Amino acid sequence: LLASGRDADIFEFGPGLVLRRSRRGRSMAGEARTMEYLRGHGYPVPAVEEISDDGTDLVMGRIDGPSMVDYMSRRPWTIRHQGKVLATLHRRLHAIAPPDFLPAAPVGAGDCFLHMDLHPLNVMIGPKGPVVIDWPNAARGDPLVDLGLAWVLMAAGEIPSNPLIAMILGRGRAALISGFLADVEADLDLLKHKLREVVGFKVGDPNMSPSEQRAMWQVVEKLEEPT
Repeated sequence: LLASGRDADIFEFGPGLVLRRSRRGRSMAGEARTMEYLRGHGYPVPAVEEISDDGTDLVMGRIDGPSMVDYMSRRPWTIRHQGKVLATLHRRLHAIAPPDFLPAAPVGAGDCFLHMDLHPLNVMIGPKGPVVIDWPNAARGDPLVDLGLAWVLMAAGEIPSNPLIAMILGRGRAALISGFLADVEADLDLLKHKLREVVGFKVGDPNMSPSEQRAMWQVVEKLEEPT
């Protein structure tokens, strides 16, 4: 066992491979299809090697490196730069034509490829650069939704790590968000206006704690204060 997430465990599975196993019996066939499509378009995702008939076991290429969160905690002087790296990953994804099998996003209308959860915890820093993981929510929609979700999650998300890392990254949030927003290809005024709709959707996620929900609304309210 290498790691455990919300609904799956990751096991070592031979040289250069890992096995992701759903604890809830959820099929990962859709994620595998999404990653294979993106990999075919040159986007950095784990390589899919094999999937079980019921989709609950997925064998993927192993990423030898830390998450972007852990990477920043060890190199806090890179925090603003990592914000720019995250913006580049969004921009590259949104430029890929979405396949017909992608569902429409549950919020916002559009025709871009969205991750719907593309923030530093879902980016691994491998030997060849960043790799984006965790694709169950991929959808077709408005890129402002993807960017807005990343913004509020970086601003309000709890940092699941030890107290020292939490302190470093807590203090670095502003630099991370500043680097991200400085490099996104979007009208920032339109993005700010989109945040209320984005937060209204995201607070319905059962994985968001009450404190995270409050913090996301605070981001919106602060932006809407008269200047």
